[in-house]
Amino acid sequence: MANVVKSAIVQLKWTGDKESMLDAHEQAARDAAAQGTQVMCFQELFYGPYFCQVQDEQFYEYAEAVPEGPITQRFAALAKELGMVLVLPMYELEQAGLLYNTAAVIDADGTYLGKYRKTHIPQVKGFWEKFYFRPGNLGYPIFETAVGKVGVYICYDRHFPEGWRALGLAGAEIVFNPSATSRGLSAYLWQLEQTASAAANMYFVGAINRVGVEPLGDNDFYGTSYFANPRGQFVDGTASDMDEELLVRDLDLDLITEVRNQWAFYRDRRPDMYGPLVAD
Repeated sequence: MANVVKSAIVQLKWTGDKESMLDAHEQAARDAAAQGTQVMCFQELFYGPYFCQVQDEQFYEYAEAVPEGPITQRFAALAKELGMVLVLPMYELEQAGLLYNTAAVIDADGTYLGKYRKTHIPQVKGFWEKFYFRPGNLGYPIFETAVGKVGVYICYDRHFPEGWRALGLAGAEIVFNPSATSRGLSAYLWQLEQTASAAANMYFVGAINRVGVEPLGDNDFYGTSYFANPRGQFVDGTASDMDEELLVRDLDLDLITEVRNQWAFYRDRRPDMYGPLVAD
C-alpha cells in the first residue's frame, strides 16, 4: 500500500491587519482538513505584511516568543483539533533586540516539536531583512511528525544548496519553503531552484509564496506555490500567480525510495573532496 501523505500549502493576500490574517489562515487550515489534509504550511511571516520592504521599528511589534506566544499556542490548539501537522512561519522574539525569522512545527496532536530559524538573511532593496532578523543559529533540524520527517527552509535560504543537502542527509522526506518573493528576476528562479533541489536531494518540496501588491512597497508577490516531487516535477501543477489559493496534493513518500534507488546521488557523493567549498 502506498505511503501517501495528503499535504497542503496556502497563498494569501495581506488583508490589512493581523487578526484577520490569523482568521484567514485558520479558515484555510479548516478547509484543508475538510479535504483530508495531514500536514500544512503557511506563507512566510504569515500573519503580517511583508514589512521588510521598509525599515521601520514599529514592525518589531509583530514578533512574539515561540512557542510561548499566543499565536503559536492558538495554532497548536488548532493542530490538535484538526489532527494536522502545522508549520507556522513566525516572527520570533527571543528577547528585546534579538529577533528571528522562524518556523514553528506543531505535530498532529498539538505538541510543539521545535523550530527552524532562517539561516541566510538578505539586505537588498525591497528585502531589508537584516534590519529585522538575526541569522538563524539552530542548524537544519528534522522534525519527526505524525506524517514523517519534515524539514524547513525559508525564502532566501532556497538560493543556497548546502541547507537543502543538510536536510536530505538528515532524513527529510518533505521540506517546506515558505517565502515572500516578487516578480522580476526571481520568478524564473522560483520554478527552477526548488524543483532542482527536490531532484538533487530526492525528496518532496512544498514551495509557498504570497500574492498581491502590499501598501508598504511595490513588490508584486506572484504566488505560483507548488509541490515538487523527488524527480523535480510539479505535483499536479502550480497555484495561480495572481489569486489566493489553497493547494492540497497527495505525496507518495514511497517515491523517495524509488528515486534514490534509481539515482543514488547520496551514495555517489564525495565529501572527502568538498573541503575547499566550506573553507573561509
